[in-house]
Amino acid sequence: MSLHLCIDCGGSKTSAVLAGPDGAVLARASGGPSNFAYLALPAFLAVIQSTVSAALAALPPAHAPASTALPPPAPLFASAWLGVSGVDSDAAIAELTLPLEQLLAVPPRVCNDAHLLAAPLALYPALDAAVAAVAGTGGIVSSFRRGSGGGLFEPLGRVGGWGWILGDEGGGFHVGREAVRALLAEADRASVWGADAAPAPESSLKTRMLAHFGATDLFELLTIVHYPDPPAAHAPAAGVPAWKADPREKRLSALAPLVFAAAFADADPLALAVLRATARALADQICVLLRPEDSSGSSASSAAPPAPGLSTVLPIPAYPADPSSFAPSAAPGPPAPRTVKASSAILCAGGSLFGIEPYRALVLEELAARGHVFARVEVVKDAAEAGGRALAAAAATAVKGT
Repeated sequence: MSLHLCIDCGGSKTSAVLAGPDGAVLARASGGPSNFAYLALPAFLAVIQSTVSAALAALPPAHAPASTALPPPAPLFASAWLGVSGVDSDAAIAELTLPLEQLLAVPPRVCNDAHLLAAPLALYPALDAAVAAVAGTGGIVSSFRRGSGGGLFEPLGRVGGWGWILGDEGGGFHVGREAVRALLAEADRASVWGADAAPAPESSLKTRMLAHFGATDLFELLTIVHYPDPPAAHAPAAGVPAWKADPREKRLSALAPLVFAAAFADADPLALAVLRATARALADQICVLLRPEDSSGSSASSAAPPAPGLSTVLPIPAYPADPSSFAPSAAPGPPAPRTVKASSAILCAGGSLFGIEPYRALVLEELAARGHVFARVEVVKDAAEAGGRALAAAAATAVKGT
C-alpha cells in the first residue's frame, strides 16, 4: 500500500496521521502520552501500536487494510516518520529504530519531535533550509538543510530546549516568570521612594495576576512562586488555593494567557514590554542559527537594545551577535559552516504562543531589525499532518528522480 505514516509522540498525547500518495490525510488517531524519557520501551511501543491501529481502523473503505493488527501480515506503509519527545541522542534513536521497524514492517525515520516542525521544507523545493522554532510552554529552535539522495532533510544546529529551570526562552514559562519579575521590580523601586513615590499607574497585568492567585500584595507572589511542589496525585482540600495543587513550573507557565490578555486586549505597557523582551530572547536564539546575508560575518547586528525601562528588570541571556562566535573564546571570522541564510530558508513556527499572530509579529520584527527576513514563514498547527505531507512529497520527488 502507499500509506505514509507520521507520528508525533508528545508528553501529553500521541498523534498519528496516515497520508496518501498525494499527501492528503486519509485518517488520523490520538493516543496516550509517549515521551520516551518517561516510558520504558515496552510501554512506548504499546502506545504506538494502539494509536497506529486506531488510525488504520479509521481509514475509509477504499483504503482500509484487511487487518489493523501490528505487525501487519502484509506491508502497509510506504514510509514512516516518528518525532519522539525525549529522544535527544543517537543512542535513544538506535534503541527505538529496530523495535519500531519490527512493529511497522518498514524502516522508520526516528528523531526528536521538534524535527517534525521542519516538514514544510519538503513542500518548497526552491528553499535550501528550514528553521523550526517552538514557543509553547517551553521553547527550542533547530535548523535543517535539504537532504540528499531522496532524504527529507538533515539536522544542522539547535539552540535552547533546556527546560524550565535552565531556559525555555520565548515560551510560556519564560513569559510568566518575566511578568512576575517585572512586577516585583516595580514594587522594589517604589519601596525606596516610600511616601514620596508618585502614584503608580493602574496595571492590568498586576490586577490580573493578583486576582489569579487570590493575592492582595505583589510580594505575596514570592511565597506563591517558591511554595513547594505538591505530592503526586494530590488534590487541595476545600478552601485551599488551587495553585497549591500545581507544580512550580505550571504556576508560572499558567500566567502566560494573563500576560497576553493584558498586553493585547488591555494595551498594558508593562505586559507588552514583557512580551517584547521574551520575543527578543527567542529571536536571540534563532539568530545563533543564521548567517549574515552577505556571508561576510558583518551585517545588521544580531544584538538588539533592551526594551525601554526593562534593561535592569528583565536581563535576557545574551547570545553572540555573530553565530560563529557562539563559543566565548572564538575570534571574529567567517560565519559558522552550519548556519543558514534566512532569505533562502523557511521559518516553521510551532507551539501555542507562536500561533498568536501579534506575538509572532514581535519575533519577526526583532529578526528583521537584525537583517534576517525569512523567505517564508509557516505556522505548523499539526506536526503529524505536516510530516505526512512531507513524506508523500519526498516519495514523489524520489520517483521523479529515478
